[in-house]
This record gives sequence, structure tokens and C-alpha cells, in this order.
Amino acid sequence: MSGAAQYSDERAREIIAAHMGLEGPAMPILHALQKEFGYVPDAAVKEMAEALNISRAEMHGVVTFYHDFHRAPHGRHTLKICRAESCQSMGAERQARAFLDKLKLDWGGTTPDGALSVEAVYCLGLCAHSPSALYDGEPIGRVDAEMLDEIAAEARD
Repeated sequence: MSGAAQYSDERAREIIAAHMGLEGPAMPILHALQKEFGYVPDAAVKEMAEALNISRAEMHGVVTFYHDFHRAPHGRHTLKICRAESCQSMGAERQARAFLDKLKLDWGGTTPDGALSVEAVYCLGLCAHSPSALYDGEPIGRVDAEMLDEIAAEARD
């Protein structure tokens, strides 16, 4: 995530405190932490649990339940490739595996330069345009190997 700040307990506590007056502050805090640091560090989960007076296990469960919260530094760009049935029937699995192999990544991995993270998603609602993907929030239909290579190149720029 571009422009993410380096984690500090002090800054995490400031973010948590700024949201404690909200009703149901956990999700707004998590979003704010991820926006600030580019991910939700384990140390921040501990700080949140203490502030919300819940166990670390409970807080960990919330963070891991939602797939859009990252537990480690994430790429500046995100490519989500659909793995649902319609996309599978149009060759998405084979195409994605070749792309991941080319990048020397597995699902959820980030390129060594930090440019691109590749994630699996299980339906983008673009079944008529399978295979599909989502690049930095923008839907892409009829994805092919050339398009994936272009996305990877664009992410590095």
C-alpha cells in the first residue's frame, strides 16, 4: 500500500482513541489502522483488544474473519482473480496458476518489490465476462494472460 506509515504503538493508540467514542468502534478502528499502516499489525490487535476490553483471541478472530484486512504489509496494488465456477469453466484456474508461477507467488503473495499482491476472490458478479478480476477496485472482464502481464507491468510503474 503506497504511502503507508511505519507501525508504532503510539500512533496505533492514537487511532484507537480517536474512534473509541463511536458506537461499535472495532471496524472503524481496523479500517483506520489499515489505512495508516497498510495492514493490521499483531501489536495493533493487542492494543485494540485492551482498549475494547476483549481478549486478543476475540480481536484476532474479527481481523481474520474479514478477508480485506491484511495481516502483513501488502503490495501497492492489488489484483483479485476470480476463482468461482463460471471463471473456472473459462480457464481462470490454469491462467492464474501460470501467472502466479511467472511471478513466483502463491495466492495472497506479494511481489518482492512490493508492487503487486495477488489474491483469490470467489465471485465478482461478472460471470457473463468470465474470467474476471479486480485490479485496485476496478473490475476487468474476459481476462487473458496478456492482460495479466500488462497489469503486473503497470503495477511496477
